[in-house]
Amino acid sequence: MTFAISRIGDDSYCDYTALLAMILRAFAYMDPLINPASSAHRLTAASLQQKAKDEIGFAVTEHDQLIACTFVRPEPPCLYIGKLAVDPRAQSRGLGKLLLQEAETLAREQGLNILRLETRIELTGNHQVFESWGFRKTAEGRHKGFDRATFIEMQKTLACLPG
Repeated sequence: MTFAISRIGDDSYCDYTALLAMILRAFAYMDPLINPASSAHRLTAASLQQKAKDEIGFAVTEHDQLIACTFVRPEPPCLYIGKLAVDPRAQSRGLGKLLLQEAETLAREQGLNILRLETRIELTGNHQVFESWGFRKTAEGRHKGFDRATFIEMQKTLACLPG
């Protein structure tokens, strides 16, 4: 299958209602596992439209259907990766890694040598996937009002390209 990757907010992808629905489908499995609830539940089509202005979003489509996305934000020396979402019907097809490669390219273009993300402490399967992609745990954190760790930070250092 051939996938198309585009920037969210440009003329090639801007259906924020479909984007919201896909993110909620992708994150739904977390609901019974994590506390506090995912911030995805606070998203709206309007807030995603604003997010596309404030950050850099990537959408993956197949046959004009949205199947994956992520939003990234420069935080020198890092590029923060957030809302990495793959529709459950399209998982295990390398789309998360494809989006990560887009993030790596963007980071290098912007002179950033570290990718950073956060993942919930309970989602050990996600930790393993991110580790297989070269990320390492760098910190633990907690959401406001919690006295225990609720998420971990992971980072990947990018190799310098010759040039």
